[in-house]
Amino acid sequence: MRLYHTGFSVIEKPDIYYGRKNADLGQGFYTSADRAFSVRWARIRTDSKTWFNIYELDTDGLRILRFERNEDWFEYIYRNRHLQEELYPGYDLVVGPIANDTIFDTIDIITSGLLKKEDAMKLLLLGPVYNQTVLRSERAVSQLTFIQAEELTEEEIGQYRQIVAAEEAEYQKEFAQVMESL
Repeated sequence: MRLYHTGFSVIEKPDIYYGRKNADLGQGFYTSADRAFSVRWARIRTDSKTWFNIYELDTDGLRILRFERNEDWFEYIYRNRHLQEELYPGYDLVVGPIANDTIFDTIDIITSGLLKKEDAMKLLLLGPVYNQTVLRSERAVSQLTFIQAEELTEEEIGQYRQIVAAEEAEYQKEFAQVMESL
């Protein structure tokens, strides 16, 4: 499986314990099998280069949990973001869609009482589906081979950020329509 990770470092050997514990699919090393998606979220920092890391993952023998955008996925993300007990422990790799809540943290709004869980689910199903692949175990990391890192130029990043801006504008239109219907 070919995987990509974009960031401010060349990462030859990922640390699955670095980063947020309350991320969508839990703590781990976040990648994507979609090259364009990975580059799409690249950022520019004046004090650092932006790197596009390329890997090959041997999935033989790995326990893989796969999600579609549905209620099981929603519950998994909700629990992870709230640091609740792991629903599916022991998986080496988790693959599933990102939770597109770019306007506000839709999942957290549920706990405020402003949105019912069903309504939040409607909002999270909007927009394009982009999958992420998270290495959650040392076993998975040991089967990951670093291929190379490519430096991304400001021009490349700018082109992809324009795509993201257009997608977000479309998402906001869809979001507003659904909110009006709630």
